[in-house]
Amino acid sequence: MKTITIKDETATGKILHELTLQVANELITVKDIIEARVKAEVEEYNRKAPEKFNGLVQPSEVEQRLNIDRNKRNFKPVDAEKQLYIALQAFQQNGFFVLVDDVQADELDEEVLVTDHTSISFIKLTPLVGG
Repeated sequence: MKTITIKDETATGKILHELTLQVANELITVKDIIEARVKAEVEEYNRKAPEKFNGLVQPSEVEQRLNIDRNKRNFKPVDAEKQLYIALQAFQQNGFFVLVDDVQADELDEEVLVTDHTSISFIKLTPLVGG
């Protein structure tokens, strides 16, 4: 297992959020990175029940309303697969950029060699809202 730290940054380089993840292999794809991130964020949200979902892709307005009172029986957890689909689509449509060691990754199947010094940053260009 390798540990990677993912940073959310503004276009000017200001760090907004950091997330540490475990990945199984040293050689992974950009798609694997996005998938690991989205699944970890959704899992943490569904488990911890924070007031606000702070992830790469925001749940739709309807989902957010359903999740406001987590003590109600009608709570509907955020769907990780749905969020992943939206995130992958957003990457392909330049909704956000992924920088690996300060170099922009262009393709989902682009391979990344994870070392102790690998730097991965996400730069969001537009608000990403799920469905």
